[in-house]
Amino acid sequence: MKHDRFHGRVRGATRPCSAPGCDEVGEFRAPGVRPPGFDGPGEYRWFCLEHIRAFNAGYDFFAGMTAEQIWHAQSPIAGWESSTRAFRPDAGIDSAPRWADFADPLEAISARARRRAADMAPQGRQDGRPITPEERRALEVMSLGIDSDRRALRARYAEMVRRLHPDHNGGDRSHEAQLQRVVEAYQVLRRAAAFA
Repeated sequence: MKHDRFHGRVRGATRPCSAPGCDEVGEFRAPGVRPPGFDGPGEYRWFCLEHIRAFNAGYDFFAGMTAEQIWHAQSPIAGWESSTRAFRPDAGIDSAPRWADFADPLEAISARARRRAADMAPQGRQDGRPITPEERRALEVMSLGIDSDRRALRARYAEMVRRLHPDHNGGDRSHEAQLQRVVEAYQVLRRAAAFA
């Protein structure tokens, strides 16, 4: 099967033309009744030159679409609405830098990355034990300082459960989400090396 590069003609085709009553060879492919999709490439119809011209003259890609669907199909960014982390303006790090503060754009980018790495690095306690960012967030949920010990953690947990649990509030379930965060934070902190 040999393709004519500029006309879409498939030379050497032996299929008959799909137009009713035509005895010519169908050398030109046209969309069929079933469009391409998840189930496969779809079906094609094959026409001779005369009938493919008639088909193309009456073919409307946008038939059956709403105005919004047509606008979306014609949009130059159709399919590209969401950007990957690498191509977002902040590259997934933080807000965009003040470019005027830097002579070289690469300096601005590396300064942001260094700042982000410093924020994410484990920060230690006075006793030298490291605290991860997850543990730091858990401490904030529990309203505990970075140098709290296991006894303070247990006491705060018991106090918060008593205050937030529906059984202690006359069945008031409005604090369940906060109680769930407290329980999750406690589970993180009780397994943390800093509270061993």
